[in-house]
Amino acid sequence: MKLFSFIIGLSLVAVTLQAQDLQQEQQLDSVVISSSRIDLPFKENSRTITVISSSDIKNSAATNVADVLQQFAGVDIRRRGTAGSQADLHIRGGGFDQTLLLIDGIKMDDAQTGHHTMNAALPLEVIERIEIIKGPAARVFGQNAFAGAINIITKNSLKNTVSTKLEAGSFGQLNAGVTVGTDLENSSHIVHIDKMTSEGYRYNTDYDNSNYFVKSVFNKKKKAIEMIATFQERKFGANGFYARESAIDQYEETQNSLLAFSTSFKTENLTIKPRVYWKRNQDEYIYIRNNPTVYRNLHISDKIGTEVNASYTSSLGVTGFGVDLSKVYLRSNNLGNRQRFMSTLFLEHRFKLLNENLDITPGVAVTYFSDFKFYAFPGLDLGYRLNNNLKVYGNIGYTYRIPTYTDLYYSDPSTLGNENLEVEEAFSQEIGLKYLSAKFSASAAVYNRDAKNLIDYIRPNTSISFFEATNIAEVNTKGFEVDAQYQANFCCRL
Repeated sequence: MKLFSFIIGLSLVAVTLQAQDLQQEQQLDSVVISSSRIDLPFKENSRTITVISSSDIKNSAATNVADVLQQFAGVDIRRRGTAGSQADLHIRGGGFDQTLLLIDGIKMDDAQTGHHTMNAALPLEVIERIEIIKGPAARVFGQNAFAGAINIITKNSLKNTVSTKLEAGSFGQLNAGVTVGTDLENSSHIVHIDKMTSEGYRYNTDYDNSNYFVKSVFNKKKKAIEMIATFQERKFGANGFYARESAIDQYEETQNSLLAFSTSFKTENLTIKPRVYWKRNQDEYIYIRNNPTVYRNLHISDKIGTEVNASYTSSLGVTGFGVDLSKVYLRSNNLGNRQRFMSTLFLEHRFKLLNENLDITPGVAVTYFSDFKFYAFPGLDLGYRLNNNLKVYGNIGYTYRIPTYTDLYYSDPSTLGNENLEVEEAFSQEIGLKYLSAKFSASAAVYNRDAKNLIDYIRPNTSISFFEATNIAEVNTKGFEVDAQYQANFCCRL
C-alpha cells in the first residue's frame, strides 16, 4: 500500500492509504447515460445532462455529494447544519420536493415528505459518476422528476483495494472511514463504512452521522446478479432548524436504507433489466431534546417495488419500455397509518433520420396511484448534429408531483395539511446547444416551465394563526443556463 498523506496539525489529522488507483478516467464521449429507458452515449443525448466523473469528484476537494452538486450550474443545495446533517436538492428554481434523486436508477422518493432528499446520498468513495438531468423527466422516471433528476451511479469494482481516512478537528470533530474492494473469480465486492461526529460549534449543534454501503456482483461467469445495500443514519441537534428562533432545543434522527437486486438478459436486439428493491425511511423529531413528551413526531415509511426496463432495436430505431410496480406503507403518530399502490408504464422510441444526423424521441409515462387515479405525461426530445462535435437540441414535456403525506395530513400548532390538494403539474420547454471534444465541453440552454397547482403553506386570512397546505396560483419559470468544462492534463517529474 502507498502512504499518500500524513498531515498533523493543531486542528487536523489525516491519514490516507491507497493500494492503487481506484478508477481510470473515462472519456466523456464514451460514457453511456443510464438515466433513460434507452442507453445512449453522452454525445448522442438530446437533453441537458451533466456528468460528474469519479475523477471530477476526487479533484473537487468536496467531502459529500451536496458539496459536489453545489458547484454545477442550475443546481442549488439548501442546507441546515454541518457535515451533511440535512440538505435538499433544487434544480432550475424548482422546490426541494420537485427534484428526484436516484441511486443506480432506483428512485429514492419518499411518500412521507419530499424533504431531506440528500439523506439517501452515498459517500463519495463508492461513486462512479453522477448524472444531472435538467428539465422535465416524468416520462422517463415518473412522478417527482418535476424540475429534473439526479442519478448517482455506483462503482462496480475496486479490484483489490483498501483505502482509509482519518480526520480530527476543533469542537470534537472526528471523521473516519474505510473502503475495501475485492475482485474474486466469480464475484466482486465493495464495502464502505464511515463515521462523522462533532460536539458542535455552538449549543445543540452536535451531530453523529454514519454511512454503510455494500455492493456485490455474484455469478459473474454466467448470469451476473448485482446486489446493493445502503444504510445512512443522521443524529443531530437542530438548533434553530424549525419553528421560531427561540426553539434551540430541537433534535432529530433520520435513517435511510436501501436493498436491491438486479440482473440483465441480452440478445442481439433485446435487452431486459429486471430489479426488485426495498427502501425504508425513518424520521424522528423532538421539539425539546431532553423532554420528548412535550412534542414528538415519528414517521416510518417502507417502499417495496419491482421494475422491468427493456429496449428493443429494429430497423425503425430503438424502443425503450418498462413497468414499475410499488407499494408504500407509512406508520406515523402524526400522519396516521397509510398505504399507497403505484404502477407506471413507460414507452419511448428513438428515430434517426437524415443520415442519422436527426434524432426524434417521443415518449410517455402512464401512472396509476391508488389514491390519485391515472395520469399520463408525454414528452418529446429532438436533436440535430451539426458536425461531429456540435449539436442543437430541444425538448418539451409534461411533468407532475403528487402531494406527500405531510402535504395531505400533517398537523401541529402552526401547520395544517389539506386532504383536498390537487396534483402539481407543469408543461416545460427547452432549446439548447452543446459542444463536445476530447478536452472541452460546453452547453447553453434556455428553458420555460408553466406550472399550476403548486403546493405551498399559506394563511387563509390574517385572523388565522396556522399555515395550511394549498394549491397556489400558476407559476411561470424562465431561465438561461451556460456550462463549460475544460480538462487539462498536467504532468511533472521529480
